[in-house]
This record gives sequence, structure tokens and C-alpha cells, in this order.
Amino acid sequence: MNYEAISVEQTGATAQITLNRPALRNAMSLQMVAELRAALIALEADGSVRIVVLRGAGGHFCAGADLQDMAAARMRARQNPPEPGQAGAAPDVVAQANARFGELCVAYANTPLALVVVLEGSVMGGGLGLACVADVALAAESAVFRLPETALGLVPAQIAPFLVERLGYSQAKRLAVTGGRLNAANALAIGLVHAVHAPEQIDAALAAVLTDIQACAPGAIAATKALMAKARLGEPASLVQEAALIFSRAAQGPEGLEGTTAFLQKRKPSWAQQ
Repeated sequence: MNYEAISVEQTGATAQITLNRPALRNAMSLQMVAELRAALIALEADGSVRIVVLRGAGGHFCAGADLQDMAAARMRARQNPPEPGQAGAAPDVVAQANARFGELCVAYANTPLALVVVLEGSVMGGGLGLACVADVALAAESAVFRLPETALGLVPAQIAPFLVERLGYSQAKRLAVTGGRLNAANALAIGLVHAVHAPEQIDAALAAVLTDIQACAPGAIAATKALMAKARLGEPASLVQEAALIFSRAAQGPEGLEGTTAFLQKRKPSWAQQ
């Protein structure tokens, strides 16, 4: 596909998606939301991609929602009110636009591919939400995190569930009611990111993480992510039998056989040799 708000580059089993509106610190427009969703669908269908890296162009990750898009949506809502006596309400275009971003976050949170984000410069609003859904979040020391919605009279509606999941109720609520500002060290301390590196070391840190992920079987990663997503919502006892079946399928499947055989033969498994 031809993208305008993002760029996609594949190297081997890794695809890098770059938010590409640097003049606006990669503010998230409706077009960017649509392109990010389309890119993930294409990469999941590709078959050769195992890892998605998400980062921003121009030294910033994402400065949150494009407020011009929001203003345009409000204008459309005012221009198309429901007519008197009309059955049913007119579509809420603001809610529809917000829901599209929420659906994007859910898609990236649930992808069977490994998802790594590299966070530099501004990480605000929706950008903070995307950071929260990543499997691995790496931050440069330059990263500045902000949850500005309440300071703008808005609600971090689609981000809130992922903030609570990542940080816990107490920390997420604190950020929301203070219009939270965090530097990279603060973000690491509360578990928003997993590691912080000097800007000149961030690419080497990313390469090391990619090497670690590539040493793991892609099918096993996907199955583990899906099981963990269920586990966070239920009691461990409720998953015992399902987890046993998942383990059995893996142990008796091609990845399990290859992985255990490679271990006994003191060699790398086939997926780690790519």
C-alpha cells in the first residue's frame, strides 16, 4: 500500500512502522489511525513477519490526537443535527472517530505478532496509549510523557483501560487527575516502559530486544500472548484445563518438537537461525 501518514519498512522478519508527520510531532490524524490499522492487517497476513516495531519520525513518537481533526468532527456534528421528529439519533461523528482509535489500540494490543515500541521526544495522549499496549516499550532519555486530556477538558476515553492495565488503578488515576507529566525515569519507575537508554544507544537496545524475540518461536509467542490476555481477566484456576491443552498442542506441534530437539542437540532452533 501507499501510505502518507506512516511508512512501513520490512527487514527480514521485522517490520518497522514509523509515524510520519514529523512537522506535527506525529500527531495522530484519522488518516494515520486508518493507515496504522491497515498496515497491521497487512503485516499479520504476510506470514513472514514476526515482529512489529512502532516508532516516530523526527525525534518524537506521537504528540497525541490531531486537534484539527477533532475540530472538524465537531463541526460535522453541528452541521448535521437530527431533524425535528426524525426517528432515531443522527450518528455521533465525534464518538465514531474516537471509537476508531480505540479499535486501533485493541488491534495492536491483541496482535499475535510481537510488538515493540521505541519512545522518543513527545509521548502524549494517544501515543501514550499505544505505548501501553506494546509487549516491550523502550524509551530514550529524551522521552517526555503526558496525559493532557483532562487539562483540555477532555477524557482519555480509549486510553484509560490500557493505562489501568499497564499501571494499575492507582497510578493511572493519578496521571488522569493531574494531567500527568513524566520523564523517562519516572515512566520506568511506575512500569510504563521497560527500559530507558541514552538516545545514541536506543537503536542498539532495540537490536538486542529483536535478537531475544527472534530466539523464541513465533507460534509459541502468539499462543502465550493470547493466554496471558485471558489470564489477566480471570482466576488462574479457571484456566488450568485450557492452559493444559494449549501446552499439549505446543509440545506435540512442530515448534515444540524442533525446540526441544535443538536443545538436546545443543544447536539453535530453526526460527532462531533466520
